[in-house]
Amino acid sequence: MMTFLRPRQRGFTLIELIVVIIITAIVAGMVTVFIRAPMQGYLDVAARAELADAADTAARRITRDVRLALPNSVRVANNGGDSYLELLLTKTGGRYLSEDDPATIPGNVLAFDPLTPVSNAKVFTIVGAPPAGRQAIVAGDFIVVNNLGDQPPVNAYNCSGQCNRAQVASISGNEVTLLNNPFVAQTPSMPSLSYRFQVVSTVVTYHCAPNANGTGTLTRYAGYAIQPAQPVSAAAAPLNGAPSAALMAMQVAACDFSFDTLPNMQRGLVSIGLTLGAPGGNAGQITLVQQAQVNNSP
Repeated sequence: MMTFLRPRQRGFTLIELIVVIIITAIVAGMVTVFIRAPMQGYLDVAARAELADAADTAARRITRDVRLALPNSVRVANNGGDSYLELLLTKTGGRYLSEDDPATIPGNVLAFDPLTPVSNAKVFTIVGAPPAGRQAIVAGDFIVVNNLGDQPPVNAYNCSGQCNRAQVASISGNEVTLLNNPFVAQTPSMPSLSYRFQVVSTVVTYHCAPNANGTGTLTRYAGYAIQPAQPVSAAAAPLNGAPSAALMAMQVAACDFSFDTLPNMQRGLVSIGLTLGAPGGNAGQITLVQQAQVNNSP
């Protein structure tokens, strides 16, 4: 009778298993020590780049609007630590037919004198090709002439007395029809010396509500009714009911808007300062200062 011996089977002992676990933990710990710093550095750089991009995008948008602002329409204010920047945004301009033009030029003059014989004071002719595309004049736009801002007697923000802002009712070719003509009621009349007009599409406010912890916001409001006094409360009319309210930046720790008139008085300088990020955070803070010139010559 033959006897078959089965091969002896062996496994890991408990001690061997514990040794393997300890060695694996040591290796994992060493890997973590060497990998953690580069990974954290990469995450911090990425977060800082996002902050820089957000600050740059917001500043560029403000700068673009400032450069399209109606002359003498930029105004800034502070209220309770919040900063406000308001402007009347233009989209185009042109030359109107004046009574000083030769009679051989057909069309309707833009009347500034109630004694000027015109067939319809609410209609005027654009000299040259009318704006087209995105710059096309549409109903609801405002025609503004010779805006002097807070220098009396004409201010496009305030039409309670003298008024140099007329709303467009319709346009057909070169003929613009106004809802009414406030220019003929000016005393004295204030026509443009170069017979120019600007077209305002909307009023815009940038509201910066900073927080030292880096949780503040920057918001752009547009489309609300033009006010004589600058709105300085986002929780009150007209800003709280504005048709357009777009969040431009988050994580705002500090901000500042300022407007200075340059020595020649024909140009102004808007300064924009933004600080994004939480103090002491891994990404740190990004501070961006940008300036934009605005034309003050009406």
